[in-house]
This record gives sequence, C-alpha cells and structure tokens, in this order.
Amino acid sequence: MNKPSWWNENHEGTWDRVKSALKRDWEQTKADVSSKGRELNQGAGDTVKQAVGKQPIPPGTAPNPPSKTNKDERWEDVEPSYRYGVGAHAQHGDESWSDRLESKLSEEWSQLKSGQTWDEVKGAVRRAWDNGKK
Repeated sequence: MNKPSWWNENHEGTWDRVKSALKRDWEQTKADVSSKGRELNQGAGDTVKQAVGKQPIPPGTAPNPPSKTNKDERWEDVEPSYRYGVGAHAQHGDESWSDRLESKLSEEWSQLKSGQTWDEVKGAVRRAWDNGKK
C-alpha cells in the first residue's frame, strides 16, 4: 500500500494497534448481525480503549475477558432488557428495526423506570429483538 511521504514508524505502530481493535469490532459486528462473525465480547468501549492503547488486545480470535464493571455478566442484570426486546419483537415484529422504532422503544423503556438508561440496554434489547426473528 502506498504511504504518504510523512508516514513513519510511529504512524505504522499506531495504525497496527487501531487496525487490530477495528478488526475485532468488525468481527463482533458481523456476529451481532449474522452468523458469519465471531463472538469476541467486543463492545464499542473495548474498541476505543484498544485503539488508543488503554486496553490490551487479546491475541487472534480470543474474546475479551469479561469486564468487572460490565452488567452483562449476570443474567439478573440483562434479563429485563432481553425480556423487553423479545416482547417488543412480538408486539412490533411486522416492523423492521429503524430509527423510528428505536425511538418508540426508547421512550417506552424510559417510562418503565427500570433504573437503566436506554443506552445501557439498547444492545441487549436489539440482540433479543433479532433473536426473536429466528
């Protein structure tokens, strides 16, 4: 690959780190939306931390270790959002996931006063929604 004249070893090292983090994120995204990727326990936060060098990148296709602060480690913590996602799919399953639907679900979730924000549960709700289609 051609490199600009200013490219040096520092750029190469930075790119190698960022590339590895993004590659893991790509594999995780494929796993989240199809059966073609690998489950790497890779979230957006992991990708950013790995890209800036604040979190080590596991070798090859080894998943990230569970986070001590990740509420997704206990079933009791994710069960309400999964239950909501499955129920939402049963209720709105004739619709495709869209910004409009997500806005509706977000507003409804907020009204449930679960103690978790939509941003905290959106990924689990979407996984449950997608699994409800299978």
